[in-house]
Amino acid sequence: MGTRSHSSVFESPVSLFRPEQQGSSYRRFKTYELLRGGDRRENEEFVIQGISSDKGTMAGGGMVTGPTGKHYEGRVTLFVAMACIVAASGGLIFGYDIGISGGVTSMDSFLGKFFPSILKNREDKNTYCRYDNQGLQIFTSSLYLAGLISTFAASWTTSHWGRRPSMLIGGVSFLIGAILNAAAQNLEMLILGRIMLGVGVGFGNQCVPLYLSEMAPAKLRGALNIMFQLATTIGILAANLINYGTGKVNWGWRLSLGLAAVPASILTLGGLLLPETPNNLIERSRLSEGRAMLERIRGTANVDAEYDDIVLASEQAKAVRHPLRNLLKRQNRPQLTVAILIPFFQQVTGINAIMFYAPVLFKTIGFKNDASLYSAVITGAVNVVATLVSIATVDRYGRKILFFEGGIQMIICQVLIGVILKFKLPLDINGELPKGWAAAVVVLICVYVAAFAWSWGPLGWLVPSEVFPLEIRSAAQSVTVGTNFLFTFIIGQAFLTMLCHFRWGIFLFFGGWVVIMTLYVAFFLPETKNTPIEEMAYVWKKHWFWKRYVGDDIYTNDVERLDNGKL
Repeated sequence: MGTRSHSSVFESPVSLFRPEQQGSSYRRFKTYELLRGGDRRENEEFVIQGISSDKGTMAGGGMVTGPTGKHYEGRVTLFVAMACIVAASGGLIFGYDIGISGGVTSMDSFLGKFFPSILKNREDKNTYCRYDNQGLQIFTSSLYLAGLISTFAASWTTSHWGRRPSMLIGGVSFLIGAILNAAAQNLEMLILGRIMLGVGVGFGNQCVPLYLSEMAPAKLRGALNIMFQLATTIGILAANLINYGTGKVNWGWRLSLGLAAVPASILTLGGLLLPETPNNLIERSRLSEGRAMLERIRGTANVDAEYDDIVLASEQAKAVRHPLRNLLKRQNRPQLTVAILIPFFQQVTGINAIMFYAPVLFKTIGFKNDASLYSAVITGAVNVVATLVSIATVDRYGRKILFFEGGIQMIICQVLIGVILKFKLPLDINGELPKGWAAAVVVLICVYVAAFAWSWGPLGWLVPSEVFPLEIRSAAQSVTVGTNFLFTFIIGQAFLTMLCHFRWGIFLFFGGWVVIMTLYVAFFLPETKNTPIEEMAYVWKKHWFWKRYVGDDIYTNDVERLDNGKL
């Protein structure tokens, strides 16, 4: 990047403030400037009041120190906790659909009405090809194609109207889709309902992670954001339980599809009742409302540092006329890479293929109808519990350690499953796994699901939502969600055909991708825990590879604000 025109720059983002003295009620800092001639000048000392000596906490709650040394004060109030819980329920609609589609596609009553050719030909195909049908895969994947298209409309709505209106649109669209699917009389009506569900998921997945990241205090942003993934896993489990019950009656598939109206109603109510985020209020020039909301969600009136950062980010955002075009600029290359690769990698773990088709997959390896649905319930329960582990650890140990552990665990499980299927599952028409080996596959799938649920599952949504500057945040989130939906669509549309042709090798295929994504995390993804969302640029500036793309201009605003007495 070019040289700066300002008269001075800071030595580095981590040395912007140097602690000189600590006491029981204050901490004293000195700043250092690098002058144009290369000399370093020590500036006058100043004091930030109210900070305790060792724990970094305040009487009013908590304090987070960003890379620049600025302090964000606040605590988790009941108000923000309830807002995040309701907003995170947007994940219910995503999870419910993932779980419900796999269950109904294994029900003979559903297949007989919409895909009778599967029932006719199922007994004439080998073990891996019993459910290879493009129409069945279109039923599953059409939702994600609609979500891919709608997420870019959601980007405009989220940025110009706010996060709440996007929740409302998402909830109403999903509600309409649930009604159409429950009442479907033909395949066209069924697919139309899926498309409306896709619009709902597209709007919900675009706005909810942003809402959670902006409402949550920095020190607990990971845990509160992962509530979206927790809601997703609860939705999957609820769907599996419902499928287990409704699979016993001939019209049960209608009830399974229609009950999607329940999570849709929760998201709709959230869009009507939840407060708007201070970031978005300020972005839309409602400064006093934004300040009041920030004080309310942080539980303190001392929010000057965070408020100033949000205002500054908002001013920069307004100067950007074309956010998607701005996303392509060199200084945003690190965030663009995250926006594309993280959701891509999340999908090629193979998790949604397993979650979509868990009952079908278990039937393929020899489980009967009730047993296959019951096994799907078990994996759904493991998914929920493991997500709780992520909530408890993500802000304590960081994002990267969970990525590493989860990746290694998934690789081992996928290799072992592939080996068992290779040597123990016969290819003949009535081939089934011996009971002991079938149980081993279920255990390995559960261990695999657990690894995903405390790593790539929640972090695949958390990390992209927290690394973007405000001026491109909504557009970049659309790229993230769009990429996720694109590859969810591809995997959903291709999995049963891939299973037919790759056979046991399908697990090694996904395992190979997990190796690649684990290496990407090791070398190219910085740690973001406890970093205030509006100071994330400094994290990229310190990274060994990405610092060449992030220029010195990230310091300009801090220099000017120090000169004006605002820092």
